[in-house]
Amino acid sequence: MSTLNSALPQRKLRVGVTLHVRKGPQSIWENGIFQNCAFLVQLFNQSPAVERAVLVLDGETQQVSDAMLLSDLGIDMIGLDEALNTLDVVVEMSAQLNEDWVRQFRERGGRYAWMRVGNDYVIDIERAMFNKPHGGLCSNKPYDAVWTLPEYERSCKDYFALTARAPVHIVPHLWTPLFFEKGIATLPGHLSYGYQPGKPRWRVCAFEPNVCMVKTSLIPMLACEEAYRAQPAFLEYLRVCNTLHLKEHLKFSHFARTLDVVKHGLASFEGRFAVYEFMANYGDCIISHHWENGQNYLYYEALYGGYPLIHNSEFIKDYGYYYPEFDCHAAGQAVLRAFATHDAQLEDYRRHAQTLLRSLDVSLPENIEIYTRQLLSLYAK
Repeated sequence: MSTLNSALPQRKLRVGVTLHVRKGPQSIWENGIFQNCAFLVQLFNQSPAVERAVLVLDGETQQVSDAMLLSDLGIDMIGLDEALNTLDVVVEMSAQLNEDWVRQFRERGGRYAWMRVGNDYVIDIERAMFNKPHGGLCSNKPYDAVWTLPEYERSCKDYFALTARAPVHIVPHLWTPLFFEKGIATLPGHLSYGYQPGKPRWRVCAFEPNVCMVKTSLIPMLACEEAYRAQPAFLEYLRVCNTLHLKEHLKFSHFARTLDVVKHGLASFEGRFAVYEFMANYGDCIISHHWENGQNYLYYEALYGGYPLIHNSEFIKDYGYYYPEFDCHAAGQAVLRAFATHDAQLEDYRRHAQTLLRSLDVSLPENIEIYTRQLLSLYAK
């Protein structure tokens, strides 16, 4: 506490994390940021420096859809007027609040941090160069700090710091199976989520969003193709989700038709589905690829279910079946290695995965300590 000045309230802090809400259907599964908001509030409510942590809505509380799965979590949700008058710290994450509100909040002594949980450097480049609708714009909002994840330290740290005119701090990625288990509980009785050994062939799935260069399905498709060419008998089917919008794209369709898995009628291109639902119905294995986006809830969901996860994330290099960078040959070999060994080592695989999943938990003392330190540092000189 010696590094903090007298501006630090002589009591525990009241903290809010912004959540964007809109009218009509809105699902927790639309993106990872909604879950991330809830996880951060849950963590802060366990911090010794926090009196109360809440979600700050940029709309009305009655707009929160049941599909957001927030109603029974014990998390309070408040509007902007109440937040302005009662909170000490606001963390902008899902909802981006307007500049006037932020200035007014800080003028009454509030601290304002920006939690960046996307590769905005790449996303903003694409928006500008390919004439896409803009998302969050650089603004003159006065931020006290920017918080971001280890996966963005290399590509985004300076981009965040210079555009926000604020120091950037790296904080842990958070995940628990809280929401995922709620989704699994909705499955019909004849379905279950979790890897089932003993299959003579594998149904392979890819779930990359295909809306930005950081997470696309081309490498997963090529990895499956590499494995199929080497050992055709391993594959029952390849299903590539989040590609309906690409099926009619000339370049993508031409690329897909060069692959044996497509020529031989063993591939399909699907819409958007929750991982628990799709894997329970159609999957035995997940192939994933990222570019400067190596911490994803997809990885944790796959490992939670004991599914073989073929991936290139150095952040979880010791979990699942790793291949480096863009190496499709190594990725295909990883698929076949998984196919040959996964059933025999399944229990060890599950136990090992729990080590990673525990490290992400909102109740882990180390995670609470790091976020608490960053919270208090908002009051440092």
